[in-house]
Amino acid sequence: MTASDTLYKTVNQYNKEPISAADMQRLTELAQDYCSVKNYVYQRYGGIGSLSKLYPGYTVQNEMTASGLRKQLGMPSVHFYCAVFDALGDIKSQWSHTKARVEKNIRENENMTPEDRHYLRFVMKQSQCLEAVLLEREPLLAENWRQPYEEVRATVQDEHRLQQYLRRQIRRQLKKMHTETADGFSVTQKGYRYADHGIYLSDICKVSDKPLVLMIDEIDSAANNQVFLDFLAQLRGYYIDRDRSAAFRSVILAGVYDIKNLKRMFRPKDQHKTNSPWNIAVDFKVDMSFSAKDIAGMLEEYEKDQSTGMNIEEMSELIYEHTSGYPFLVSKLCKLIDEEVAGQAAFPEKRQAWTYAGFTEADKILLREKNTLFESMINKLLDFPELKDIVYSILFTGKEISYNALDPALGIAEMFGFVKNVNGAVAIANRVFEMIFYNLFLTSAENQNTDIYKAAIRDKNRFVYAGHLNMELLLERFVEHFSDLYGDCTDRFKEEDGRRYFLLYLRPIINGTGNYYIESRTRNMERTDVIVDYHGEQIVVELKIWRGNAYKERGEKQLAGYLEHYHLKKGYMLSFDFNKKKETGVKRHVLGDKVLIEAVV
Repeated sequence: MTASDTLYKTVNQYNKEPISAADMQRLTELAQDYCSVKNYVYQRYGGIGSLSKLYPGYTVQNEMTASGLRKQLGMPSVHFYCAVFDALGDIKSQWSHTKARVEKNIRENENMTPEDRHYLRFVMKQSQCLEAVLLEREPLLAENWRQPYEEVRATVQDEHRLQQYLRRQIRRQLKKMHTETADGFSVTQKGYRYADHGIYLSDICKVSDKPLVLMIDEIDSAANNQVFLDFLAQLRGYYIDRDRSAAFRSVILAGVYDIKNLKRMFRPKDQHKTNSPWNIAVDFKVDMSFSAKDIAGMLEEYEKDQSTGMNIEEMSELIYEHTSGYPFLVSKLCKLIDEEVAGQAAFPEKRQAWTYAGFTEADKILLREKNTLFESMINKLLDFPELKDIVYSILFTGKEISYNALDPALGIAEMFGFVKNVNGAVAIANRVFEMIFYNLFLTSAENQNTDIYKAAIRDKNRFVYAGHLNMELLLERFVEHFSDLYGDCTDRFKEEDGRRYFLLYLRPIINGTGNYYIESRTRNMERTDVIVDYHGEQIVVELKIWRGNAYKERGEKQLAGYLEHYHLKKGYMLSFDFNKKKETGVKRHVLGDKVLIEAVV
């Protein structure tokens, strides 16, 4: 079926019998009451005096309950509160448009300094602060907002002039809302049910002049519900009898689990898991991820509106490099740059936020965030021990795992989007996921109780001077601690865990200020490159297993080439030497115009 053959159509359900005049009159009255409630909310909460009540909206809900309007209209509560929250949504959208227009005017005002613009953007970002300024009051802010506000206001010379400007702009741009539309109303799931408790699926399919496709979202949350399983059985029955009665052309189940793996969610553990309860499913092979070109297209649209002056090609490649086009991560990072990074002291304007440094800050915020995606990822590792073993092996041992589509554990990892097939080898799907997994393993109670982690906590304040991380000193201390703690352990132990111990030592030292990630192109049994971002400065540390001088020289040349790629003059090498006559410590090597700092343990 080509795109030109596809018809997108809204399906309406109608009563079998015409609605009586009395019922139609009641529906018309309900629509008119719905319109009245929305206008009441627009009038009462659409102005600047109610700005702080709009989020999350429970204050408005409570005040509307106390107003007595619902009883006065004799309106069912399920429709009344739908109207309230519909109107609230309209008001919030109106405020968003108003702020966007005002911010555009601020950006284009040549008489303002960067500090003036930063102050006004800060005020508009915080609802209580904006409301106080618009009402000519002193802002009463929460503790976490009070100090930043005082710091920002101290940078401007004429705060009163800026506040007057903002008041004029808001009053000029904020439109009064009103509606005369009274031909319909919204309902919630609880406010409506079908006759005989059923949906006449065959009737819908019968009256359509085009084949219909049924899409069911969020199946993961419903798959262990017997009602949902009965519904799937009903759909299958329709499909089997499609020659005798109308049926959907196909059914799409949207979720992480596919139809062949839904059994994992509801079958008892002692039953067979290898057979599928459905044998008519087909794979959905459309790639839903964004390419770097797709991301660039979205940034171009954003740039037309915001005029940040960003390097679109560079930013799109950077976002793709970290997310591999995972839609949620792409959108989240862009949202963080626009809403969280822009406006910080280091990034007062959006043009400073849409840079490599701004992206790095957004990446740090994302990795500290608790959201449903990351929580789901961690829960899947707990639910499937074999999945956890695969992820751990990829991250720490450097062993290459060959891709095998028939491997059950790899099938689970791929289904959840944790891994991907890269030239026949299994790799973590993207850098963000990789760092989430690294942080999970490295911050486990077991790892935080290791001597090397405790040593890092004691040393963490020794390595930063004037905002720069002294990686050479860090390696010296790591060599000392590693030699003292693990010098007598077996070679096998050190080969398997050496890189893990270095990351255990590194993470608490840069935590909260810097980021690190593993360069996937160089990860193997004998070599791993760790890229550290600290205050916008990149540091490359190559972890290697010692294989003799010839191997070392080849490794130095590889690292020098890697430094050239990152436009760096200094690099670091951490070698794990299993020779009993080894010479541990830290040395400097000059290779052309590059300086290589090598640490040997």
